[in-house]
Amino acid sequence: MRILVIGAVAAGTSAAAKARRNNDDAEIVIYERDNDISYSGCGLPYYIGGEIEDISELTPRDSKFFKKKYNVDVLTGHEVLNINPNTKELTVKNLNTQEIFVDKYDKLILGTGATPFMPNIKGIKNKNVFFLRNVQSARNIRGFIENNKPKHAVIVGTGFIGFEMLENLMDTGVNVTVVEKQGKITPNLDEDMATFLEKALIKKNISIIKNADIIEILENKVLLEDGTEIKSDMVIMATGVKPNVSLAKEAGVEIGITGAIKVDTSMRTNIEDIYACGDCIETFSSITGKAVYRPLGSTANKTGRIAGDVVTGGKLRYRGNLSTGIFKLFDMAIGSTGLSEKEALEEGYEIVMCHNIKPDKPSYFKGKEMVIKAIADKKTEKILGVQIVGYEGVDKRLDVFVTLITYGAKVDELFHLDLAYAPPFSTTKDPVHYTGMILDNALNNNRPIITSKEAQRLIDKGENIQVIDARISKQYDENHVYTAINIPHSKLRNELKTLDKNVLTVTYCNKGVTGNATQNILINHGFKNVCNLSGGHKFYKSTKK
Repeated sequence: MRILVIGAVAAGTSAAAKARRNNDDAEIVIYERDNDISYSGCGLPYYIGGEIEDISELTPRDSKFFKKKYNVDVLTGHEVLNINPNTKELTVKNLNTQEIFVDKYDKLILGTGATPFMPNIKGIKNKNVFFLRNVQSARNIRGFIENNKPKHAVIVGTGFIGFEMLENLMDTGVNVTVVEKQGKITPNLDEDMATFLEKALIKKNISIIKNADIIEILENKVLLEDGTEIKSDMVIMATGVKPNVSLAKEAGVEIGITGAIKVDTSMRTNIEDIYACGDCIETFSSITGKAVYRPLGSTANKTGRIAGDVVTGGKLRYRGNLSTGIFKLFDMAIGSTGLSEKEALEEGYEIVMCHNIKPDKPSYFKGKEMVIKAIADKKTEKILGVQIVGYEGVDKRLDVFVTLITYGAKVDELFHLDLAYAPPFSTTKDPVHYTGMILDNALNNNRPIITSKEAQRLIDKGENIQVIDARISKQYDENHVYTAINIPHSKLRNELKTLDKNVLTVTYCNKGVTGNATQNILINHGFKNVCNLSGGHKFYKSTKK
């Protein structure tokens, strides 16, 4: 059997390695038009920032390694020009010698990856404009910084790459402005969590301009459509990627609704003996079953392994993904998994959600608060999605939620998890436990939650509601929800007669716990409709525009 692979980064090399493990007799050849292979693309921003000094740490494997360990021939500097499915042939060009030749395959695996999306902006091809996609682009950016000593930079886009580049450029002493085309930052977060994160970044003196369209990039500035001029000696375009599908499309391979190659769970395309994996394919949501395009290194490695297994007779199958992602931003960690609030509503779910603010560990171990937004389906009580903004321990909690969602856990199961506890690592009731308790109370114990957005909407409409601030008077005087009356929790029982039991009542404290205690008292005294403000005044204040 002769197996040819196009692309030698995460997916292609994973496919070749797995195929070799299954079949030691197969001939396996990888064609790669670039010179660097099997590199850690997610580590490139940290090389630019100097945290990783030697880029060879991100490129530990070369062609000699694959030949010696796997008996796989990796031919770099070789571009595949054409695929002929009828004759099972590839037309290949050696970019070093310009020689063009034909190679035959029994099985073909496409791992052609993705390329940066290039907006139509005047000056986007200037020498001071960079797209971070591969090892050479990282070398070019770091070289530009070292040689030109830029003082000002603009980063376009607020996805993973944009924010990772923000941190690393600032670490080199560059003054950075972030420009975002949309009305909110961070595509993987809902608007409320994105606003919460944005305000935290503003406190760190990060300059963010939203709803901004760039019309021209010059040598020393960037021009926005509204006339704003931003000082800029260099520009990083972090505007997303698009799948490389032209080669596949020309060969008759079916392209899915996301614009990426359509494959089944075995990574098979519509053409016999042609498979695809990595950033060039669309996958599907394990919650909805619908096609999604999620170009992540973890998914590329996984789908590559499946492709290599299947072409050699294996039984691995893809089971979908939750679009899980996490990134570091200065001392913060931001992660998400599953459906967002927006996506869940678009899918027709009737949802309940909460914003839980809890420390990752006790204060005497210098614990810091994280905000967990959790979304659940009212009908099945299953968790649909989670977003977390915090400091330490975000990855641990996120992975717990990933596992729970994967196996269809209901909200009441969170409290019963036997999670690891010791003061250096967590609180006795972990933030995961609290999240389950809040959602379970809302669904099953008549303790409904109201979001800041919904509460504000009712207030703005002049609805007949009573809002009770259960904090001490000093906190109330400093800042409070508009129309709220201050009845500290300790005085509530003495003030019950002054309140109307029959109108919607919203309770809140600083973060939610005392607000819930106030809610309990009111419900136990016959109040008909009492909601606790999700995330308390702290989240309300941090997300109020």
